[in-house]
Amino acid sequence: MTRVFNFSAGPAALPEAVLRQAAEEMLDWHGAGCGVMEMSHRGKEFGEIIGRAEADLRELLGIPSNYRVLFLQGGATQQFAQIPMNLLRGGVADYLVTGSWSKKAYKEAQHLAASGLGGSVRLAGSAEAEGFTRLLRQDELTLDDNATYVHLCTNETIHGVELGDEAALPATRAPLVADMSSHILSRSIDVSRYGLIYAGAQKNVGPSGLVIVIVREDLIGRAHPMTPAVMDYKVMADNGSMLNTPPTYAIYIAGLVFQWLKAQGGLAAIEAQNIEKADLLYRFLDNSDFYENRVAVTSRSRMNIPFLLRSEALNDAFLAEAKAVGLTQLKGHKSVGGMRASIYNAMPIAGVRALVEFMQDFAARHG
Repeated sequence: MTRVFNFSAGPAALPEAVLRQAAEEMLDWHGAGCGVMEMSHRGKEFGEIIGRAEADLRELLGIPSNYRVLFLQGGATQQFAQIPMNLLRGGVADYLVTGSWSKKAYKEAQHLAASGLGGSVRLAGSAEAEGFTRLLRQDELTLDDNATYVHLCTNETIHGVELGDEAALPATRAPLVADMSSHILSRSIDVSRYGLIYAGAQKNVGPSGLVIVIVREDLIGRAHPMTPAVMDYKVMADNGSMLNTPPTYAIYIAGLVFQWLKAQGGLAAIEAQNIEKADLLYRFLDNSDFYENRVAVTSRSRMNIPFLLRSEALNDAFLAEAKAVGLTQLKGHKSVGGMRASIYNAMPIAGVRALVEFMQDFAARHG
């Protein structure tokens, strides 16, 4: 079997070492006589798995002790509803729209506020007029310091826009709520700058279906009375993320990924690798008259790199020929078109080099 270089935006490639360990432990986890998918979430064995996963995540991100870590279900999209249910409390929430995912979050919060949740949801800034090709400047934002929270997406998977410098975070006294789904664990962050961080697992963490929520303790216990218990952060925190059966296998794989990241040298080491990969591909794109990336240089994502060919008529040939040489899942999102290379933590530098070499050859033959 030959594994391809998988550039999918998610579910995405996982580290091969993690997959091999999971395969070895599939039938018998550490002498338990059964695999993780078969064991009770209430048992001692799974208690060890989820406990270590949380401890390793706290170590990797430097999560302060006054933050709770929740392993939840429903993906990041469920958080678009769960966040206002838990935090809005009849107040005002400010939303920054810098791409498709933050726009969806804004629309969902608006819908809930208008459907009985109460409060108001404001558009505090939008980059849609520019085609979501850059971040918003501070002077473009209309923020309310008394807002219950300010929501932003720090990496827009579809448009390839990333807020990488925390100095560029919105200047506000309100708690920041950040969707970090597609770049969490790819770089070091200061968790204390945020009131709540959430991330779907299927990019840099593990299988789809799991979402991680990191929330400051003073922000829990404030849910609207209409909030179902399973969506109440305090209820889930009080029950160790296990009011109901959690996504046990996804948590197990996430834990293996955390161990793998520590073995790589932690987030500083993986960030250096990610910088090298992204620089290689962007440098090639910037020096090509056959391919084009339209994202402002200061807003470019290290994780998701969209690009266009000189002619759309060549798109199908590009994808077919790339797949034939083991470079897969390069088609851009339907709302943007073109191509997209997602180069998460598990993508080795060899994969990016192979992509650049193919792109050079394809341009030489079709240019």
